Amino acid sequence: MRAAVVLTVLALTGSAAAGPTGRVVGKVTVTEADGKLAPGADIVVYVVGFAEPPTSQGAQIEQKGRKFVPDLVAITVGESVTFPNGDPFLHNVFSQSATRKFDLGSFKMHDAKTKDFPSPGVVDVYCNIHPEMAATILVLPNRRHVRANKDGSYVLDGVPAGDWTVFAYTRRAARPVSAKVSVKPGVETQLDLAMQRGVEPEHLNKYGEKYRPGTPSLYR
Repeated sequence: MRAAVVLTVLALTGSAAAGPTGRVVGKVTVTEADGKLAPGADIVVYVVGFAEPPTSQGAQIEQKGRKFVPDLVAITVGESVTFPNGDPFLHNVFSQSATRKFDLGSFKMHDAKTKDFPSPGVVDVYCNIHPEMAATILVLPNRRHVRANKDGSYVLDGVPAGDWTVFAYTRRAARPVSAKVSVKPGVETQLDLAMQRGVEPEHLNKYGEKYRPGTPSLYR
C-alpha cells in the first residue's frame, strides 16, 4: 500500500459542529490490472474534512488460514484493534508504519492481543513468521466510514451538511479514489467510484530484512 498517498488526505481535518446531516450512497467498482472486474473486493468508503470522537467498538483482525481476516479495516482515531489467533500455530503480528509502529510478539491459538491507535493515518500490518500475510488499517478522523457490500454498493449515513471529499480504498490499489460531494440536510447524494488494483507489494520482516525461504515446521 502506498501509505504516504493516503496520509496526505487523512491529515486535512478540522472539527464539524453538530447539525443537520445527509447521506452519500453509490457503488464502487474495482478492476484488476488486466481490466477484469474484481468481484467481492474489500472496500472501505470514508469522508474526510472533519473530526469526530471515537466509539468504543474498535475492530478485529483474525489470523486464520495464514491470512488476516479481514485484511482491510477502518477505525476512528482513538479506537483499538484486537488480533486473535485462530490458527493451531504461532503468529507474530507487527507494523513498521510511521502512524503506529508495534510488535505484538509471537502468540498461540486462542490467544489475542490488542493495540490502540491514537493518531490518524495508514497502518500496514504483517506477520513476521508468514510473509504472505498482510493487512491494512485505516485510522480515520471521524466515524463516517463504512465497508462496502460485496457488490460494491455502500451507504454513508450521518454525513454533516457541507462540502466534503469522499474516498474509497481497496488493498493493492496504488492510491484511494476520491470525489467532491455537496451534502444537503436530509438529502441522499449519489456517488459512484471506480479504481484499479495490482499485485501485493513485497515487504521486509520486522527487523528490516528479507524473509528467509521456507519456515520451520513448528510454524507451519
